[in-house]
Amino acid sequence: MRLLRPRPTPPSPATPGDTLARAEGLCVRLGGRDVLRGVDVTVRAGEVVALVGPNGAGKSTLLGALAADIPAAGGVVRIHGRPATQWSAPELALRRAVLPQSVTLTFPFSVEDVVRMGRAPWAGPGTEDDDAAVAEAMRQTEVAEFAPRPFSALSGGERARVALARVLAQRAPLLLLDEPTAALDLKHQELVLRLCRERARAGDAVVVVLHDLGLAAAYAHRVAVLQAGRVAADGPPAEVFSERLLSEVYDQPVEVLPHPRTGAILVGPRRHP
Repeated sequence: MRLLRPRPTPPSPATPGDTLARAEGLCVRLGGRDVLRGVDVTVRAGEVVALVGPNGAGKSTLLGALAADIPAAGGVVRIHGRPATQWSAPELALRRAVLPQSVTLTFPFSVEDVVRMGRAPWAGPGTEDDDAAVAEAMRQTEVAEFAPRPFSALSGGERARVALARVLAQRAPLLLLDEPTAALDLKHQELVLRLCRERARAGDAVVVVLHDLGLAAAYAHRVAVLQAGRVAADGPPAEVFSERLLSEVYDQPVEVLPHPRTGAILVGPRRHP
């Protein structure tokens, strides 16, 4: 006789401002090295939080720790108010969706098959909205026309958008995206960040690792600037992105200027002819 495990209960809808993830005094040690040291970050429903900083600062490690994929050596990560270690894998899958830097599949899955993988946490009775979730995610990421094509036959940028569609189809209230714009052209970089804002507007929380400070300034409600495993600054881009701080963190002269038409801040390296 086989015993069936009870189906995990989805989280209740969040109210804007609710804390969906929090790192408290987080320390992570990998390969004998302290990658994160005493990091405090809070992620709330209704906002996009960008993690920025130079290579090796700990951005992807922090994202992995917030996803409960990387264990803490010290401190605690809480997801929906509970220590991440107290959630089972099925429970976590209903509460957070993770986009890694790269996605590699061995078998010749079609694009639609890959996006449908995002519905796996909802498997079981009452999955009649799976088709709608998959179709909507493919439409949002502009990959619907690729639906029957093998994932392996796509370009790098197309694969990145399909991987994002899988995350969107999961419909978890906490999205954790690691460099989702890295392989994308200008149009689709803007598309992805607009989707992040739309999900936040709908009440979700989005954490996104970005290298493009201009995108972070334009789309993030808050930015956490990481430097050598610590948070050097955390707040709205207009308050955090100063020439002094960014030049110090990146060890490269940086300019922060107002847009001539909108007044929004523009960030870029200081170049000399």
